[in-house]
Amino acid sequence: MGAGFQPTVFEFDEIEWVDEHKEPHQAPKLIAAAERMGARRKKLAKGEGGFFHQYTTMPAGFEVPMHSHDHDELFIVLRGGCTFWPDGPDHTVELKARDSATLAADHEYAFVCGSEGLDFYVIRNGEAGVTKMD
Repeated sequence: MGAGFQPTVFEFDEIEWVDEHKEPHQAPKLIAAAERMGARRKKLAKGEGGFFHQYTTMPAGFEVPMHSHDHDELFIVLRGGCTFWPDGPDHTVELKARDSATLAADHEYAFVCGSEGLDFYVIRNGEAGVTKMD
């Protein structure tokens, strides 16, 4: 058995969707757009084993503007896809199901969900906040 922590199981259907109004946000316009269009997320691991893991689902055309977070992250596309700006407006990548990207803390990126929408996991080593959003 590994040292440091006990196994924890996260049963997706047993976890509530995040109430964004109870979260400390710096992006009220994005939250309003998410509510209007049906984007939402669930927080799975919240520090267990040192991981912070969330599932997010977003509809086709949903835009997340250039922003950054205060922790490194692993972004994993589960379903659908997006046009991803990993290095600013001059460089785009089309991400599809099973693609992923790593992003350093404070690195700015943006994306627009494709025609099928986008479901993805984000895994971090801390409870990330938004450090900058256009």
